[in-house]
Amino acid sequence: MSRIELKNINKFYGSNHVLKDVDLVIEDGEFMTLLGPSGCGKTTTLRVIAGLEKPQQGTIHLDGKLIANAEEQFFEPPSKRGLNLVFQSYALWPHMTVFDNVAFGLKVAKLPKSKIHELVDSALSRMQIAEFSGRYPSELSGGQQQRVAIARAIASSPKLLLLDEPLSNLDAKLRIDMRSELKRLHQEMGTTIVYVTHDQVEALTLSSRIAIFFDGRIEQVGTPMQVYQNPATLRVASFIGNPRINIIDGTAEVTNEGLVVNSPFGEQRFDFSQCTPVVKGLDKFNCKLGFRPEQILISRTKTPGSLAAKVYSDMPAGSETLIQLTVGGQSFLAKQLGIKRYERDETVFLSIPDALLNIYDDSSGQLVKLSDSDEMQ
Repeated sequence: MSRIELKNINKFYGSNHVLKDVDLVIEDGEFMTLLGPSGCGKTTTLRVIAGLEKPQQGTIHLDGKLIANAEEQFFEPPSKRGLNLVFQSYALWPHMTVFDNVAFGLKVAKLPKSKIHELVDSALSRMQIAEFSGRYPSELSGGQQQRVAIARAIASSPKLLLLDEPLSNLDAKLRIDMRSELKRLHQEMGTTIVYVTHDQVEALTLSSRIAIFFDGRIEQVGTPMQVYQNPATLRVASFIGNPRINIIDGTAEVTNEGLVVNSPFGEQRFDFSQCTPVVKGLDKFNCKLGFRPEQILISRTKTPGSLAAKVYSDMPAGSETLIQLTVGGQSFLAKQLGIKRYERDETVFLSIPDALLNIYDDSSGQLVKLSDSDEMQ
Protein backbone atom coordinates (compact mmCIF):
# COMPACT_ATOMS: atom_id res chain seq x y z
CA MET A 1 0.00 0.00 0.00
CA SER A 2 1.30 3.47 -0.86
CA ARG A 3 -1.40 6.12 -0.63
CA ILE A 4 0.02 9.63 -0.27
CA GLU A 5 -1.82 12.62 1.13
CA LEU A 6 -0.37 16.12 1.02
CA LYS A 7 -2.30 18.73 2.97
CA ASN A 8 -1.74 22.49 3.01
CA ILE A 9 1.88 22.22 1.84
CA ASN A 10 3.70 25.56 1.69
CA LYS A 11 7.35 25.84 0.75
CA PHE A 12 9.53 28.95 0.73
CA TYR A 13 13.05 29.60 -0.50
CA GLY A 14 13.79 32.79 1.36
CA SER A 15 11.03 35.20 0.34
CA ASN A 16 10.15 33.11 -2.73
CA HIS A 17 6.85 31.28 -2.08
CA VAL A 18 7.34 28.16 -4.22
CA LEU A 19 4.45 25.92 -3.12
CA LYS A 20 1.17 27.53 -2.09
CA ASP A 21 -1.40 25.52 -0.13
CA VAL A 22 -0.85 22.34 -2.11
CA ASP A 23 -3.45 19.65 -1.35
CA LEU A 24 -3.13 16.38 -3.24
CA VAL A 25 -4.14 12.75 -2.68
CA ILE A 26 -2.36 10.05 -4.68
CA GLU A 27 -4.13 6.72 -4.40
CA ASP A 28 -2.38 3.38 -4.05
CA GLY A 29 -1.23 2.04 -7.44
CA GLU A 30 -1.82 5.30 -9.31
CA PHE A 31 0.44 6.78 -11.96
CA MET A 32 0.18 10.43 -10.93
CA THR A 33 1.89 12.99 -13.14
CA LEU A 34 2.81 16.45 -11.88
CA LEU A 35 2.60 18.61 -14.99
CA GLY A 36 3.29 22.25 -15.62
CA PRO A 37 5.69 24.79 -17.11
CA SER A 38 9.20 25.33 -15.76
CA GLY A 39 9.29 26.87 -12.30
CA CYS A 40 5.71 25.96 -11.38
CA GLY A 41 6.61 23.85 -8.32
CA LYS A 42 6.20 20.30 -9.60
CA THR A 43 9.78 19.16 -8.90
CA THR A 44 9.71 20.82 -5.49
CA THR A 45 6.54 18.85 -4.69
CA LEU A 46 8.28 15.63 -5.69
CA ARG A 47 11.29 16.47 -3.50
CA VAL A 48 8.98 17.27 -0.58
CA ILE A 49 7.37 13.83 -0.95
CA ALA A 50 10.82 12.23 -1.12
CA GLY A 51 11.98 14.06 2.01
CA LEU A 52 14.74 15.96 0.18
CA GLU A 53 12.99 19.26 0.94
CA LYS A 54 11.22 20.32 4.12
CA PRO A 55 8.06 22.44 3.76
CA GLN A 56 7.45 25.30 6.19
CA GLN A 57 3.76 24.40 6.50
CA GLY A 58 1.63 21.31 6.01
CA THR A 59 1.55 17.58 6.57
CA ILE A 60 2.23 14.45 4.51
CA HIS A 61 0.82 11.00 5.21
CA LEU A 62 2.01 7.79 3.56
CA ASP A 63 -0.39 4.85 4.00
CA GLY A 64 -2.00 6.72 6.88
CA LYS A 65 1.33 7.19 8.65
CA LEU A 66 2.52 10.73 9.30
CA ILE A 67 5.87 11.27 7.57
CA ALA A 68 6.02 15.08 7.67
CA ASN A 69 4.52 17.70 9.97
CA ALA A 70 6.06 21.11 9.42
CA GLU A 71 4.44 22.75 12.45
CA GLU A 72 6.00 20.15 14.76
CA GLN A 73 9.27 20.03 12.79
CA PHE A 74 8.84 16.28 12.24
CA PHE A 75 10.24 14.88 9.00
CA GLU A 76 10.72 11.15 8.42
CA PRO A 77 14.14 10.60 6.78
CA PRO A 78 14.03 9.71 3.06
CA SER A 79 15.58 6.31 3.80
CA LYS A 80 12.59 5.34 5.94
CA ARG A 81 9.85 6.37 3.50
CA GLY A 82 9.98 3.19 1.40
CA LEU A 83 10.54 5.01 -1.89
CA ASN A 84 13.07 5.26 -4.70
CA LEU A 85 13.84 8.27 -6.85
CA VAL A 86 14.95 8.43 -10.50
CA PHE A 87 16.59 11.73 -11.44
CA GLN A 88 16.73 13.57 -14.75
CA SER A 89 20.47 12.75 -14.82
CA TYR A 90 21.08 9.02 -14.74
CA ALA A 91 23.37 9.24 -11.65
CA LEU A 92 25.10 5.92 -12.39
CA TRP A 93 28.44 4.94 -10.86
CA PRO A 94 30.86 5.10 -13.84
CA HIS A 95 33.32 2.59 -12.32
CA MET A 96 30.62 -0.05 -11.70
CA THR A 97 29.06 -2.46 -14.16
CA VAL A 98 25.35 -2.36 -14.90
CA PHE A 99 24.83 -5.29 -12.53
CA ASP A 100 26.71 -3.60 -9.70
CA ASN A 101 24.90 -0.29 -10.22
CA VAL A 102 21.55 -2.02 -9.88
CA ALA A 103 22.77 -4.16 -6.96
CA PHE A 104 24.30 -1.29 -4.99
CA GLY A 105 21.29 -0.47 -2.80
CA LEU A 106 20.56 -4.13 -2.20
CA LYS A 107 24.13 -4.71 -1.00
CA VAL A 108 23.84 -1.72 1.35
CA ALA A 109 20.70 -3.36 2.74
CA LYS A 110 22.83 -6.50 3.36
CA LEU A 111 20.57 -8.89 1.44
CA PRO A 112 21.93 -12.39 0.74
CA LYS A 113 23.92 -12.71 -2.49
CA SER A 114 21.43 -15.16 -3.97
CA LYS A 115 18.56 -12.74 -3.31
CA ILE A 116 20.52 -9.85 -4.79
CA HIS A 117 21.15 -11.83 -8.00
CA GLU A 118 17.48 -12.76 -8.19
CA LEU A 119 16.27 -9.17 -7.75
CA VAL A 120 18.86 -7.63 -10.09
CA ASP A 121 18.20 -10.19 -12.83
CA SER A 122 14.46 -9.56 -12.51
CA ALA A 123 14.86 -5.77 -12.72
CA LEU A 124 17.19 -5.96 -15.73
CA SER A 125 14.82 -8.36 -17.48
CA ARG A 126 11.85 -6.07 -16.84
CA MET A 127 13.76 -3.21 -18.47
CA GLN A 128 14.97 -5.51 -21.29
CA ILE A 129 18.68 -4.84 -20.66
CA ALA A 130 19.77 -8.18 -19.14
CA GLU A 131 22.38 -8.63 -21.89
CA PHE A 132 24.17 -5.45 -20.75
CA SER A 133 24.72 -6.53 -17.13
CA GLY A 134 28.51 -6.77 -17.53
CA ARG A 135 28.97 -3.44 -19.31
CA TYR A 136 29.90 -0.07 -17.87
CA PRO A 137 27.72 3.06 -18.23
CA SER A 138 30.15 4.63 -20.73
CA GLU A 139 29.48 1.68 -23.05
CA LEU A 140 25.73 2.31 -23.12
CA SER A 141 23.49 4.72 -25.02
CA GLY A 142 21.48 7.36 -23.19
CA GLY A 143 18.32 5.26 -23.41
CA GLN A 144 20.11 2.20 -22.06
CA GLN A 145 21.56 4.21 -19.17
CA GLN A 146 18.10 5.49 -18.29
CA ARG A 147 16.82 1.91 -18.24
CA VAL A 148 19.63 1.02 -15.82
CA ALA A 149 18.63 3.92 -13.56
CA ILE A 150 15.02 2.73 -13.54
CA ALA A 151 16.07 -0.90 -13.01
CA ARG A 152 18.07 0.21 -9.97
CA ALA A 153 15.01 2.02 -8.63
CA ILE A 154 12.64 -0.93 -9.02
CA ALA A 155 15.02 -3.70 -7.92
CA SER A 156 14.07 -3.34 -4.26
CA SER A 157 10.32 -3.30 -5.07
CA PRO A 158 9.69 0.11 -3.46
CA LYS A 159 6.19 1.06 -2.33
CA LEU A 160 6.59 4.35 -4.14
CA LEU A 161 8.57 5.30 -7.24
CA LEU A 162 9.35 8.98 -7.91
CA LEU A 163 10.56 10.01 -11.37
CA ASP A 164 11.83 13.53 -12.05
CA GLU A 165 11.71 14.21 -15.82
CA PRO A 166 13.53 10.94 -16.53
CA LEU A 167 13.11 11.13 -20.32
CA SER A 168 14.00 14.76 -20.99
CA ASN A 169 17.60 13.97 -22.03
CA LEU A 170 16.53 11.41 -24.65
CA ASP A 171 15.84 12.01 -28.32
CA ALA A 172 12.28 11.89 -29.66
CA LYS A 173 12.30 8.21 -30.73
CA LEU A 174 13.83 7.02 -27.46
CA ARG A 175 11.29 9.03 -25.47
CA ILE A 176 8.46 7.25 -27.24
CA ASP A 177 10.09 3.85 -26.63
CA MET A 178 10.66 4.62 -22.94
CA ARG A 179 7.09 5.84 -22.46
CA SER A 180 5.96 2.43 -23.64
CA GLU A 181 8.35 0.72 -21.21
CA LEU A 182 7.19 2.84 -18.26
CA LYS A 183 3.53 2.18 -19.10
CA ARG A 184 4.17 -1.56 -19.25
CA LEU A 185 6.24 -1.46 -16.06
CA HIS A 186 3.47 0.27 -14.12
CA GLN A 187 0.85 -2.18 -15.37
CA GLU A 188 3.03 -5.16 -14.39
CA MET A 189 4.20 -3.95 -10.98
CA GLY A 190 1.24 -1.89 -9.79
CA THR A 191 3.64 0.38 -7.89
CA THR A 192 2.48 3.89 -7.07
CA ILE A 193 4.37 6.23 -9.39
CA VAL A 194 4.71 10.00 -9.10
CA TYR A 195 6.11 11.42 -12.33
CA VAL A 196 7.28 14.97 -13.01
CA THR A 197 7.28 16.37 -16.53
CA HIS A 198 6.61 19.51 -18.54
CA ASP A 199 5.73 17.34 -21.57
CA GLN A 200 1.96 17.13 -21.89
CA VAL A 201 2.16 14.18 -24.31
CA GLU A 202 3.97 12.14 -21.65
CA ALA A 203 1.35 13.17 -19.11
CA LEU A 204 -1.61 12.27 -21.33
CA THR A 205 -0.22 8.92 -22.47
CA LEU A 206 1.19 7.60 -19.19
CA SER A 207 -0.97 8.84 -16.35
CA SER A 208 -3.86 7.54 -14.31
CA ARG A 209 -4.38 11.15 -13.21
CA ILE A 210 -2.64 14.47 -13.79
CA ALA A 211 -2.10 17.35 -11.37
CA ILE A 212 -1.53 20.58 -13.30
CA PHE A 213 0.60 23.23 -11.60
CA PHE A 214 0.87 26.95 -12.23
CA ASP A 215 2.78 29.38 -10.01
CA GLY A 216 3.09 26.95 -7.11
CA ARG A 217 -0.59 25.98 -7.02
CA ILE A 218 -2.52 22.99 -8.35
CA GLU A 219 -5.02 24.31 -10.87
CA GLN A 220 -6.68 21.01 -11.80
CA VAL A 221 -6.45 17.31 -10.96
CA GLY A 222 -8.14 14.75 -13.18
CA THR A 223 -7.75 11.86 -15.59
CA PRO A 224 -6.03 12.61 -18.90
CA MET A 225 -9.37 12.77 -20.69
CA GLN A 226 -10.93 14.99 -18.02
CA VAL A 227 -8.20 17.60 -18.29
CA TYR A 228 -8.19 17.36 -22.09
CA GLN A 229 -11.95 17.50 -22.65
CA ASN A 230 -12.84 19.87 -19.81
CA PRO A 231 -9.88 22.02 -18.76
CA ALA A 232 -10.92 23.81 -15.54
CA THR A 233 -9.45 27.18 -16.56
CA LEU A 234 -8.37 29.02 -19.68
CA ARG A 235 -4.76 28.61 -18.55
CA VAL A 236 -5.09 24.81 -18.39
CA ALA A 237 -6.96 24.79 -21.71
CA SER A 238 -4.16 26.69 -23.43
CA PHE A 239 -1.49 24.42 -21.91
CA ILE A 240 -3.05 21.03 -22.74
CA GLY A 241 -3.27 19.87 -26.34
CA ASN A 242 -1.09 19.98 -29.45
CA PRO A 243 -2.10 21.83 -31.53
CA ARG A 244 -3.42 24.02 -28.74
CA ILE A 245 -7.12 24.58 -28.19
CA ASN A 246 -8.89 27.24 -30.27
CA ILE A 247 -10.21 30.22 -28.30
CA ILE A 248 -12.65 32.78 -29.73
CA ASP A 249 -14.46 35.70 -28.13
CA GLY A 250 -18.16 35.86 -27.36
CA THR A 251 -20.73 37.26 -24.97
CA ALA A 252 -23.01 35.31 -22.66
CA GLU A 253 -26.07 35.79 -20.48
CA VAL A 254 -27.51 33.60 -17.76
CA THR A 255 -31.32 33.34 -18.05
CA ASN A 256 -33.96 31.36 -16.18
CA GLU A 257 -33.65 28.62 -18.81
CA GLY A 258 -29.86 28.38 -18.91
CA LEU A 259 -26.91 29.97 -20.69
CA VAL A 260 -27.22 31.94 -23.93
CA VAL A 261 -23.99 32.55 -25.87
CA ASN A 262 -23.44 34.82 -28.87
CA SER A 263 -20.29 34.58 -30.99
CA PRO A 264 -19.25 34.38 -34.66
CA PHE A 265 -20.83 30.92 -34.52
CA GLY A 266 -24.24 32.52 -33.91
CA GLU A 267 -26.52 32.13 -30.89
CA GLN A 268 -26.25 28.96 -28.85
CA ARG A 269 -28.31 27.88 -25.85
CA PHE A 270 -27.30 25.48 -23.09
CA ASP A 271 -29.34 24.28 -20.14
CA PHE A 272 -27.95 24.31 -16.62
CA SER A 273 -27.18 20.57 -16.70
CA GLN A 274 -24.38 21.38 -19.18
CA CYS A 275 -22.92 24.10 -16.97
CA THR A 276 -20.59 24.22 -13.96
CA PRO A 277 -21.60 25.77 -10.60
CA VAL A 278 -19.59 28.87 -11.58
CA VAL A 279 -22.47 29.97 -13.81
CA LYS A 280 -24.70 30.62 -10.78
CA GLY A 281 -22.69 33.70 -9.84
CA LEU A 282 -22.87 35.29 -13.30
CA ASP A 283 -25.35 37.48 -15.19
CA LYS A 284 -24.13 39.06 -18.43
CA PHE A 285 -20.45 38.56 -19.14
CA ASN A 286 -17.78 38.33 -21.83
CA CYS A 287 -16.79 34.76 -22.53
CA LYS A 288 -14.32 32.62 -24.42
CA LEU A 289 -15.35 29.62 -26.50
CA GLY A 290 -12.85 26.76 -26.55
CA PHE A 291 -12.82 23.89 -29.03
CA ARG A 292 -10.19 21.46 -30.27
CA PRO A 293 -8.88 21.57 -33.87
CA GLU A 294 -9.86 17.92 -34.45
CA GLN A 295 -13.48 18.66 -33.45
CA ILE A 296 -14.09 20.79 -36.55
CA LEU A 297 -15.70 19.07 -39.54
CA ILE A 298 -14.98 20.75 -42.90
CA SER A 299 -17.08 20.37 -46.05
CA ARG A 300 -17.06 22.11 -49.41
CA THR A 301 -20.84 21.72 -49.53
CA LYS A 302 -23.22 23.75 -47.40
CA THR A 303 -25.30 21.61 -45.07
CA PRO A 304 -28.07 22.55 -42.62
CA GLY A 305 -26.57 24.32 -39.63
CA SER A 306 -23.09 24.61 -41.13
CA LEU A 307 -21.05 27.80 -40.84
CA ALA A 308 -19.29 29.50 -43.77
CA ALA A 309 -15.58 30.16 -43.24
CA LYS A 310 -12.60 31.34 -45.27
CA VAL A 311 -9.40 29.32 -45.63
CA TYR A 312 -6.41 31.44 -44.63
CA SER A 313 -3.83 28.70 -45.26
CA ASP A 314 -3.42 24.93 -45.30
CA MET A 315 -0.39 23.14 -43.89
CA PRO A 316 -0.08 19.45 -44.92
CA ALA A 317 2.10 17.55 -42.42
CA GLY A 318 2.05 14.01 -43.80
CA SER A 319 -0.30 12.12 -41.51
CA GLU A 320 -2.46 15.20 -40.94
CA THR A 321 -3.30 18.60 -42.38
CA LEU A 322 -3.70 21.80 -40.36
CA ILE A 323 -6.04 24.42 -41.82
CA GLN A 324 -6.13 28.03 -40.60
CA LEU A 325 -9.68 29.39 -40.92
CA THR A 326 -11.38 32.74 -40.32
CA VAL A 327 -14.97 33.50 -39.31
CA GLY A 328 -16.26 36.92 -38.33
CA GLY A 329 -12.77 38.38 -38.09
CA GLN A 330 -11.54 35.65 -35.72
CA SER A 331 -9.12 32.91 -36.76
CA PHE A 332 -8.69 29.35 -35.52
CA LEU A 333 -7.16 26.04 -36.53
CA ALA A 334 -8.73 22.82 -37.80
CA LYS A 335 -7.01 19.44 -38.07
CA GLN A 336 -7.87 16.69 -40.55
CA LEU A 337 -6.28 13.27 -40.91
CA GLY A 338 -4.34 12.66 -44.10
CA ILE A 339 -3.26 15.10 -46.81
CA LYS A 340 -5.94 17.64 -47.70
CA ARG A 341 -5.57 20.59 -50.05
CA TYR A 342 -7.48 23.87 -49.89
CA GLU A 343 -7.11 27.06 -51.88
CA ARG A 344 -6.28 30.33 -50.17
CA ASP A 345 -9.47 32.33 -49.48
CA GLU A 346 -11.62 29.34 -50.45
CA THR A 347 -15.03 29.26 -48.77
CA VAL A 348 -15.71 26.09 -46.81
CA PHE A 349 -18.48 25.07 -44.44
CA LEU A 350 -17.87 24.03 -40.85
CA SER A 351 -19.74 21.91 -38.34
CA ILE A 352 -18.71 22.22 -34.68
CA PRO A 353 -21.02 20.32 -32.32
CA ASP A 354 -22.34 22.64 -29.62
CA ALA A 355 -22.00 19.81 -27.11
CA LEU A 356 -18.21 19.79 -27.53
CA LEU A 357 -17.68 23.48 -26.77
CA ASN A 358 -16.00 24.61 -23.58
CA ILE A 359 -17.10 28.08 -22.47
CA TYR A 360 -15.14 30.20 -20.00
CA ASP A 361 -15.82 33.37 -18.08
CA ASP A 362 -13.39 35.84 -19.63
CA SER A 363 -12.70 37.75 -16.40
CA SER A 364 -11.98 34.79 -14.07
CA GLY A 365 -10.88 32.24 -16.68
CA GLN A 366 -13.12 29.62 -15.01
CA LEU A 367 -14.95 26.91 -16.96
CA VAL A 368 -18.66 27.73 -17.25
CA LYS A 369 -19.97 25.19 -19.74
CA LEU A 370 -18.70 21.60 -20.01
CA SER A 371 -17.90 19.59 -23.10
CA ASP A 372 -20.05 16.48 -23.37
CA SER A 373 -17.50 13.65 -23.57
CA ASP A 374 -20.16 11.21 -24.82
CA GLU A 375 -20.14 13.12 -28.09
CA MET A 376 -16.49 12.15 -28.56
CA GLN A 377 -17.03 8.40 -28.38
